[in-house]
Amino acid sequence: MSATPSYVPHWIAGKPEIPEGTRTAPVYDPALGVVATWVCLAGNAEIEAAVASAKAAFPAWRALSLARRQAILFRFRELLAARTSELAAIITAEHGKVLSDAAGEVARGLEVVDYACGLAEHLKGEFSQGVSTGVDVHSVREPLGVVAIISPFNFPAMVPMWFFPAAIAAGNAVIVKPSEKDPSASLWMAELWQEAGLPDGVFTVLHGDKVAVDGLLEHPDVRAVSFVGSTPIAEYVYRTASANGKRVQALGGAKNHMLVLPDADLDLAADAAVNAGFGSAGERCMAISVVVAVEPVADELVSRIAQRIAGLKVGDGRRACDMGPLITAQHRDKVSGYIDVALADGATVVVDGRGIEVDGASDGFWLGPTLVDHVPTGSAVYTDEIFGPVLSVVRVASYEEGVALINAGRYGNGTAIFTNDGGAARQFQLDVQVGMIGVNVPIPVPVGSFSFGGWKDSLFGDTRAYGAEGFRFFTQQKVVTTRWLDPSHGGINLGFPQNH
Repeated sequence: MSATPSYVPHWIAGKPEIPEGTRTAPVYDPALGVVATWVCLAGNAEIEAAVASAKAAFPAWRALSLARRQAILFRFRELLAARTSELAAIITAEHGKVLSDAAGEVARGLEVVDYACGLAEHLKGEFSQGVSTGVDVHSVREPLGVVAIISPFNFPAMVPMWFFPAAIAAGNAVIVKPSEKDPSASLWMAELWQEAGLPDGVFTVLHGDKVAVDGLLEHPDVRAVSFVGSTPIAEYVYRTASANGKRVQALGGAKNHMLVLPDADLDLAADAAVNAGFGSAGERCMAISVVVAVEPVADELVSRIAQRIAGLKVGDGRRACDMGPLITAQHRDKVSGYIDVALADGATVVVDGRGIEVDGASDGFWLGPTLVDHVPTGSAVYTDEIFGPVLSVVRVASYEEGVALINAGRYGNGTAIFTNDGGAARQFQLDVQVGMIGVNVPIPVPVGSFSFGGWKDSLFGDTRAYGAEGFRFFTQQKVVTTRWLDPSHGGINLGFPQNH
């Protein structure tokens, strides 16, 4: 093994690893449009080394007391909070989102670390005394072993933190496979874990492409897989990992709607649509993709959204800008193509983000905020998860039509309603078939003490991310039935045991 600063290495057994002759992939600075570095792509040897290291570290970490595990988690939490700006800068350089957004991503991940620091409470079992004569029953929660986290490019710090705090707190050894598009955040967190005192091998970073993904999904020593990404890949991950006997939680895609009723505060709704539609250049699974305007407010709402878009500054996220570039040129071109689709399908492009002036290098992967009105529900602009700064407006005649539209979609990740009518908001919560709902809140990502996950084709597996469900996913229950015999016991009875 040799190290060179021009590559992003794996992190295996507590140190950076760059195998000789390794395959690599470019990592871009999307605001400049240039290759910033190269990332290693794992082959079979690196996969085996990563899993072996994690497997070797697991027994001692599992045996460590909860108090000592908790101390390491607290130390990691304090280091991360103190050095948020460092991690935010890494995220901005490789993803492109503005620094404030990157810092917000870290803050939301910290919520999950905070929750995991209460591991002594979250891992408590149950006890019942005297369930039958002289018999007591208790349960314990034990770790699974080696677990894998396969993370997307859009949140290179927050999404891994949805999973690894609970996994590590519960006593598992974790392998993180970050996106090869922005891999450095995971490596930085590995170094921070080491500084916090985590034993080598408990946190591993394995970079790679489909070879690494398949290697983790199929490896017999990997017990569970957590995944976030597009729905087709989530389905593949779920099927493959399940077929190989693993516990799986696979969070898929989304097409999130925001229903605006006629009584809503239109300034609040317009602000929310812009914030939720164009933050992080629309590269969020919780982004608002569709504004469903209940007439007669559509014209006024569209006008107010367009006015706000006109005031946005697009440019290098390291400068004083509102929105940065997209992650790659290929993704930018794909998203931009939907604007042509919208026009071909008869929609009205109110604001076209192509060819805008930006505060950044001319070769950056730019596409400005785009607003499309009168979008037909049969258009790919409406049905596809675009994952970019394209906000669609669909007009409906009633609340009922709007809810029916939302429920007819294949996804059920997040949704929001904007209204001043408490009864309508309550009814919406009952009627809509979506896993996460906001009432006058456009991005209803639950806080760390609850759990994240959608319905329908937005989630594969029956366990959501973080919160109490996160601890349940990364542990298995053991139930112990105990009888301490007294001198009066005895006798043979071949009948099925009964509780008396």
